[in-house]
Amino acid sequence: MGIPTPGTYSMPVTRSASWTIRDRVLVFGQTPLIMGILNVTPDSFSDGGNFYTVQSAVDRARRLEDDGADILDIGGESTRPYSQPVSASEELERIEPVLERLQGHVSIPISIDTTKASVARAAIGLGASIINDVSGLEADEQMLTVAMESLAGVCAMHRRGTPQTMQDDPSYENCAVDILRYLMDRDMQLRHAGLAPERICLDPGIGFGKLHEHNLALVRSVGLFHQLGRPLLVGHSRKGFIGKLLGSKDLGRDYGTLGVSFALHLQGVQILRVHDVAGHAQAFRLLAAC
Repeated sequence: MGIPTPGTYSMPVTRSASWTIRDRVLVFGQTPLIMGILNVTPDSFSDGGNFYTVQSAVDRARRLEDDGADILDIGGESTRPYSQPVSASEELERIEPVLERLQGHVSIPISIDTTKASVARAAIGLGASIINDVSGLEADEQMLTVAMESLAGVCAMHRRGTPQTMQDDPSYENCAVDILRYLMDRDMQLRHAGLAPERICLDPGIGFGKLHEHNLALVRSVGLFHQLGRPLLVGHSRKGFIGKLLGSKDLGRDYGTLGVSFALHLQGVQILRVHDVAGHAQAFRLLAAC
């Protein structure tokens, strides 16, 4: 497969139209699906501690669905730069009570944001149908087995290093092309290991081992990644490059996030992972009507 350089991409006539997850097929429409973020952590970069109790997390999950989320992404370990890792047992203590309470109370699919196979297995047993792994299923050698045995949908993301090292002077020859090559190779490895291609989604990993200029390059060139033939998921919400562009750390980043979301939509990105679900749902509803 030839790799065009950024700036030469134009929207293909066709792109990935659906994603098969454990219990259903997600069909993409005119506007992106919205993945609502629920961090059950004390230290996530934007909302750490806000939904750390079981009741507050359950209430938030229901609110995200009511606000228009198409997918609920639950995580029990922060992956922000320089965050400290937690054990699988601690991660499970955070998410299991929430998942137990949500059974039968939300109708949208649940994604588990984890790099640990034991956590993914437990979450799937409690109703999750997607594994969202920021390590590209490389951190835990058992994760691929869990994904194949459970028939879960999988999102494999690019990152360089770990949260403790990924922002230590990351460099690329050409950011978009380098990451495209990585995801191409990783997709091939997952398929050759036995993971069904229709269950794979790919994420270029904005903010994970990238400087501000790298993140902007990925936003500008994200259309390149459609040639991989997989749905694209992008998690850009409230990240540092948005604050840098706005010019003040004191400004909220939701409006800036929405601007980036429209840029991603114009390049055909199928899934947007965001904090402000209500704002995105309303904006895209109006866009579709106009």
